[in-house]
Amino acid sequence: MRLSSFILLMLLGLICPNSSSAQQRISSSVTHPWQGKRIAYFGDSITDPRNKASKKKYWGFLGEWLDLTTYVYGVSGRQWNDIPRQANLLKTEHGDEVDAILVFMGTNDYNNAVPIGQWYTEKMSNVEYGHGYVKRKEARMQRILCKDASTYCGRINIALDTLKQLFPTKQIVLLTPIHRGGFYANEKNWQCTEDYQNRCGEYLENYVEAVKEAGNLWAVPVIDLHSLCGLYPMLDVHAQYFNNGSTDRLHPNDAGHERIAKTLYYQLLSLPCHF
Repeated sequence: MRLSSFILLMLLGLICPNSSSAQQRISSSVTHPWQGKRIAYFGDSITDPRNKASKKKYWGFLGEWLDLTTYVYGVSGRQWNDIPRQANLLKTEHGDEVDAILVFMGTNDYNNAVPIGQWYTEKMSNVEYGHGYVKRKEARMQRILCKDASTYCGRINIALDTLKQLFPTKQIVLLTPIHRGGFYANEKNWQCTEDYQNRCGEYLENYVEAVKEAGNLWAVPVIDLHSLCGLYPMLDVHAQYFNNGSTDRLHPNDAGHERIAKTLYYQLLSLPCHF
């Protein structure tokens, strides 16, 4: 970044030496595009208001800082195949009275060894085409979106097709899964750390990358919390951001959620909330 650009951003409050006053600095000089809007949150236990790992979730911090009207539909343990249900429930309860939807999902698909699958199948089809001559039918390979609900890509395709159909004029933002430490609730719920493959031979990063790919495929923005929020429960020093250093480095505590929220606060500055 050139010095002149840095100074300009300093004056605007977008870069501030004292990070503890970040929200105050920016609110005094720039109106956040998501200020005062109506936001729906879809997801799993990290979004679920009933999860006791934290008293305040990332959406609670955002709601406080930006004076948001908040609709939360996340449910513990759910996977991408639950997004159509959450979307239909939002539509039933609030219709089009929502400005944007954030989808924070994928970590349970990894834990439950859902195969990654593929975005498309292909078949040979006939298509009419003409360029510099009279149009005619030509045989060409055609891609068809995979809607296999037993695969990760198929589930995401079904979910985003549902969201785009139900909310065609709304902003939809995908959030990648964050890093996973161990979660040891009891003998029947014992989840290993992310440095192990799941039962279908995939690492967590492959599920993160698939969410990024979905952004390109479906024309939706993606915020990569996996890298941007900085939470890394594989290190003992980062246990301070999670529910319990010995038994639960999967669910962020209040400090972890605040860190996620601050990341979203600044990333959302670059995105329109409504169209």
